[in-house]
Amino acid sequence: MSTAPAPAPASTKRRVLTGDTPTGRLHLGHFVGSLENRLRLQDQYDCYFLLANMHAFTTRADKPAEIRQDTIEIVKDWLAAGIDPARSTIVLQTEVPAIAELTWFFAMLLPFNKVMRNPTLKTEIDAKGLGDTYSFGFPMYAVGQCADILAFRPDLVPVGEDQEAHIEMCRDVALKFNQLYCGVGNRVPPEEHEQAGGVFPVPKALIGRIGRLPGIDGKQKMSKSLGNAIMLSDAPKEVQKKIGKITTGRQSPTEPGDTSNILFTFVRAFIHDQARIAELERRYAAGDNLGDGHIKQELAERINELLEPMRQRRAEFEKPGGDDHVIDIIRAGTKRANQVAEETLHLAKKAMKLDFGRRTLG
Repeated sequence: MSTAPAPAPASTKRRVLTGDTPTGRLHLGHFVGSLENRLRLQDQYDCYFLLANMHAFTTRADKPAEIRQDTIEIVKDWLAAGIDPARSTIVLQTEVPAIAELTWFFAMLLPFNKVMRNPTLKTEIDAKGLGDTYSFGFPMYAVGQCADILAFRPDLVPVGEDQEAHIEMCRDVALKFNQLYCGVGNRVPPEEHEQAGGVFPVPKALIGRIGRLPGIDGKQKMSKSLGNAIMLSDAPKEVQKKIGKITTGRQSPTEPGDTSNILFTFVRAFIHDQARIAELERRYAAGDNLGDGHIKQELAERINELLEPMRQRRAEFEKPGGDDHVIDIIRAGTKRANQVAEETLHLAKKAMKLDFGRRTLG
């Protein structure tokens, strides 16, 4: 394993920011929803990938050891997928104090009712069965996500479809801050806010190739907690077993099938030969002696081809000392990221007439 990279010099490239809350290992939904885009953007943009470990405490404050290990596991998945810490910056949220300060300032710009109407927030409350028992900090994470993003002043935020509402809230915050504190007119188009003197660019969401990959149960989106996920670290036989659980209700290979079913959603996501997809769709729809089992076998083979290089790379970090190496990568990236976030905080405080000094982080 190579050593952690030294802090990189300032980049002239435009920035990308996205990340994950540490909830365990990543799955195929994460890959097609966002991770795939992150890999593609590494050479075109100055990329920052955030480990939102502070947000994990909003629902698991009693499980700090789990959150710590989940943080390390996610980085292993990132590195296994191809995120290169020499080209992209891996950031630990709790070690970037500017994020917490910006969260406080941004909370003053968002009406409470607007935060609580955020559809992603409402969905999480329902999905996690929180009722009205969630902590005061839980809705604050929606504001915190705005700070996570804007601390790095990015142009693009690669996310899954379910996170798009958070990016809209972030855009609202950037617009309001620039108008209120930087004198940007309310008729200035969002894409021109920086040129007009705004501290923050108004970032755009970049939705993945598959905005919302369903789980193998075909009922809800893929989720580890729902037990319907194929993990990026699953062994080949486990992938085959999970694909085998997909059901379509079709009884016979000679029965005409509906190609809008869950099985073909996976076919279109992971078989990249368009001619082959068209052939499978034609034969399936016609009942041309093509059984679900045959398609599942081919699908599992394609998914395993995708995952095998990731398994091999991840295995390097499962060796003794692997966790320590991951932590070194996190520390090096976070040191680099703090240079950017502190600059952003200074610019924001200056615009707010709060520039009474400027700190230096060690």
